[in-house]
Amino acid sequence: MEESRRKHRILMVSDFFYPNFGGVESHIYYLSQCLLKRGHKVVIMSHAYGNRTGVRYITNNLKVYYIPWRPFLMQNTLPTFYLTLPIIRTILIREKISVVHGHQAFSTLCHESLMHARTMGCKVVFTDHSLYGFADPGSIHMNKILQFTLADIDHAICVSHTSKENTVLRSGIKPETVFVVPNAVDTAMFTPAPTQLARDEVVIVVISRLVYRKGADLLVEVIPEVCRLFPHVRFIIGGDGPKRVRLEEMREKFSLQDRVEMLGAVPHSQVRSVLISGHIFLNSSLTEAFCIAILEAASCGLLTVSTRVGGVPEVLPEDMIVLAEPAPQDMVQAIKQAIDMLPNIDPQIMHSRMKSYYSWHDVAKRTEIVYDCVMDSSNKSILERLPRYLICGAWAGKLFCLVMIVNFILWRLLEFFQPAESIEEVPDMTSLCNHEDDN
Repeated sequence: MEESRRKHRILMVSDFFYPNFGGVESHIYYLSQCLLKRGHKVVIMSHAYGNRTGVRYITNNLKVYYIPWRPFLMQNTLPTFYLTLPIIRTILIREKISVVHGHQAFSTLCHESLMHARTMGCKVVFTDHSLYGFADPGSIHMNKILQFTLADIDHAICVSHTSKENTVLRSGIKPETVFVVPNAVDTAMFTPAPTQLARDEVVIVVISRLVYRKGADLLVEVIPEVCRLFPHVRFIIGGDGPKRVRLEEMREKFSLQDRVEMLGAVPHSQVRSVLISGHIFLNSSLTEAFCIAILEAASCGLLTVSTRVGGVPEVLPEDMIVLAEPAPQDMVQAIKQAIDMLPNIDPQIMHSRMKSYYSWHDVAKRTEIVYDCVMDSSNKSILERLPRYLICGAWAGKLFCLVMIVNFILWRLLEFFQPAESIEEVPDMTSLCNHEDDN
């Protein structure tokens, strides 16, 4: 069975990767590691982070190209349309890539890489990790870009059914071409505390980027009320962001310095040590496709209180999470309900259940199925692909067609001045290792 399984050569692309930390970064890393273990070749491409540029190797010889593009806004590179074509073309040829897998709708590098890959005839997959609205100017702009990218996509992946509905509505992609593959958690890394915490003091943990979208303003209203109603409750807040000032002002205003501990940014390697110091995990996000932080907290044996938004209701069973509307009074009531449920929570049993619910190996197997479907789809010429862009709008459709025609001409010029045969292909590390073992 293992011998007959199709092997793929995958390029993961996103502006968001280590040393930056977040849900997208973790997803790309763990998925890549599991695909490597299943015999596929995986290479990652991201932009430079500080002095980290060029080619790096991380765990299990996972190769990462940090191309010399600097972040412009919120870890995103400046849109260039065509300037990334030469370097992306070189990587695709050198690594003999068969599937380009882009991650996150907000990633400029992802959109440009998928565009260039389609021009070169490579198979492409896109994973959407977030939810976006339809009315505000930023969402309208992002949705039109997503429509452009997904107009000529082979298949897409969403991390929840809610995310799938959102992506289909925003981009106009056919629902049957969108797969739902959830995130997972490394249960070997996120384990409960060896001994169960005493419950004479209830500790509520918050680990999140302190930004509007993550509900930091909601925390400012919820925490003082909870502290007033429950004198035995204490908060630990890990994370940083522009809304941290508001939380610190709240702490000063209500004299909660001894009951609200602000940790600042928490490295991913230390997240477990923060989680196991608490009883309840609080997620106040205003929008969420699928919250990996909830999985990590549940794996550590914490009962979760979360806003009922996006794909969050799909993440855990009802006896492991208390859901509330994103309103202060509703959140306070949910926290009261969670405190009452604590005597019935066994962290070890919760951890065992999480091991059976979520696995990155299962995510890798399901992603393999998507890759197989992509490889079975037929290749289209530039003339066959252009009508897909024309239907994106009266003016936008024509603009998208022009962008793709120019991209095709630039690619053919590169093929003329630097033929693919002149670019040296990289030998596979697995092949080299097997050769050394034979000797």
